[in-house]
Amino acid sequence: MQTTLEILTHPLLSPIRHGFFTRKGGASSGLFSGLNCGRRSSDQSDMVQVNRARVAVAMGVQPACLATVKQVHATDVVTLAPGDDLERIREIKADALVTARRDVAIAVLTADCQPILLADPAAGVVGACHAGWRGALAGVIEATVAAMRNLGASQIRAVIGPTISQRNYEVGDAFMDEFLAEDPESERFFSGGPKGSPHFDLPGFGLKRLREAGVEAEWTRHCTYADPDRFFSYRRATHEGQADYGRLISAIAL
Repeated sequence: MQTTLEILTHPLLSPIRHGFFTRKGGASSGLFSGLNCGRRSSDQSDMVQVNRARVAVAMGVQPACLATVKQVHATDVVTLAPGDDLERIREIKADALVTARRDVAIAVLTADCQPILLADPAAGVVGACHAGWRGALAGVIEATVAAMRNLGASQIRAVIGPTISQRNYEVGDAFMDEFLAEDPESERFFSGGPKGSPHFDLPGFGLKRLREAGVEAEWTRHCTYADPDRFFSYRRATHEGQADYGRLISAIAL
């Protein structure tokens, strides 16, 4: 079994420790083969713990200091303060974390949605955001940036990690109508697919929201759907009739 982790990084976040972890190097098997870090998946819980511990070691923190939240596709952001109980934090319903603590790594889980890692190295503030289409449209990106600024950040950089690309993100007309009703200016992020149905550019929309919030931002340009050897994908698992799917993890630490 391969045990070497594959960790994608981006120079925009340098010198901050960060990583968009692929599925390689994990202990899980079957549908979850590789580095499944989803506690809410139906994978064996001890394998998920092993995987998360490997991520923590790679990030230079103790396994108990890998901080995540219970993601719900909303806009709430947890500001991780000194002394906060990380076990309690893991049960809070939110979709982003920010912190100035140096003893933890904060992380989000994804399987097509956008994992966004943010940092202001000079201010010593980092953030991790889970932004699917619903959360991004509702404002989770802007909420994360605001929470970082409340901690003193001013020159924020952000990178969107592996997410589903427009080529593979076919949506229905009802989806597009609902989206445009909320944000009419986002029409340019929809294009016609090979069957005439619209395809949505999720990372393009995320970059727009980040840049409008005054954040320098890039996308790693990795598509989760298109590369099953490296990435878990909810949509691919659905198309293949699988009962469940693994979750990728993206983490950042001071």
